[in-house]
Amino acid sequence: MIEFPAHPGLSAAEAARIDENPYKMDFPLLAGNPELAFLDSAATSQRPASVIEAQAEFYRTLNANPLRGLYELSVKATDAIENARAAMARLIGAANPREIVFTRNATESLNLVAKTLGAQALGPGDEVVISILEHHSNLIPWQQACAESGATLVWLYPDAEGHFSEEEIEAKIGPAAKIVSVTQVSNVLGVEVPVARIAERAHAFDAYVVADGAQSVPHRPVDVRALGADLLAFSAHKALGPFGVGVLWGRLDVLEAMPPFLTGGEMIDAVTQEGAIWSPVPQKFEAGTQDAAGIATSKAGIDYLQAVGFEAIEARERALAELLMGELAELPYVTVFGPRDPGEHHGVVSFNLEGIHPHDVSSLLDTRNVAIRAGHHCAQPLLAWLGVESTNRASMAFYNDASDVRRLVEGIEFVWEVFHGSR
Repeated sequence: MIEFPAHPGLSAAEAARIDENPYKMDFPLLAGNPELAFLDSAATSQRPASVIEAQAEFYRTLNANPLRGLYELSVKATDAIENARAAMARLIGAANPREIVFTRNATESLNLVAKTLGAQALGPGDEVVISILEHHSNLIPWQQACAESGATLVWLYPDAEGHFSEEEIEAKIGPAAKIVSVTQVSNVLGVEVPVARIAERAHAFDAYVVADGAQSVPHRPVDVRALGADLLAFSAHKALGPFGVGVLWGRLDVLEAMPPFLTGGEMIDAVTQEGAIWSPVPQKFEAGTQDAAGIATSKAGIDYLQAVGFEAIEARERALAELLMGELAELPYVTVFGPRDPGEHHGVVSFNLEGIHPHDVSSLLDTRNVAIRAGHHCAQPLLAWLGVESTNRASMAFYNDASDVRRLVEGIEFVWEVFHGSR
């Protein structure tokens, strides 16, 4: 097994020295492509060698169907899944590993909640409150839940920088609210949503609170009990882990009261010709054969993140955002969306070049080996509210460095020259 990381335990001050990069060599794709500036980590993170090796090691040494056999290999595969479950629980401060449900991704986790909790809690006259910042994964399931139940979808709106006022929270979350579902960090603006305050208001009316942690869990410490949410979803592939593994955390009493989402093998205790008895949580929500190797491997990604340390991660990503926003501020043809304070961008900076479509920007940057995202970022209502159809998005992780940012800025200047002939 490959040890990780090569340079653990840097202090926040050491990690913030972004002209140095003690991490990149731990990531084979980055180490093997030194000319690449990968700035799309909000879509998916890169994987360290320890994660890649962990997945191969599972197939070499533990390849058996978990939960289905009493022989040693199957038991060890089951243990690997349960070790990953315990690691996820520790990561987010869950009270009990049984509160961790494995799905395919954060999207499936949020759909699970909307289909089960939504069916239980919603009826005509009720309200589901979401924010205009939401990713489609935390929007469309609630649109559907409202259409099926007769409930109404209510929108929280921030100010121009993405901050939610106390007045807006109190005006939109009231006695009719039954479910409030908000992102913790916007995947477009990078701004953090005051989930704890929103949860306090929602719980005053006995509403459930769902948090989308896809953009927060990989970048900052998250404690679900301090957050005040009742359920939280995130994906392993954004947290250095493999594709195809999602996590749903829920308070145990909430999960136990929810009906199953999918039915079939593994999620039952007993079946007769007349009906079935469900397995206890979390197996009740884990029907069929799952990606056992992926789930087991997701622990290696979490182990790496925790070895690096969230204090160091936050400090480094803040320094990267400060450098990028400072450089972009010198370019009069660039508009940056979201907070003016770089420290509030949480590794995500969305911007546009005057008169140049983001798809053209991204394509031209690709010729310079700079990888960013261009489009609506699965947040079309937010972009419509911002008055644009699409944006460029540079999203940074702790394995980036100042050279990646500078190459992006040089690439932006190149794009402007292509269209205008001068800077």
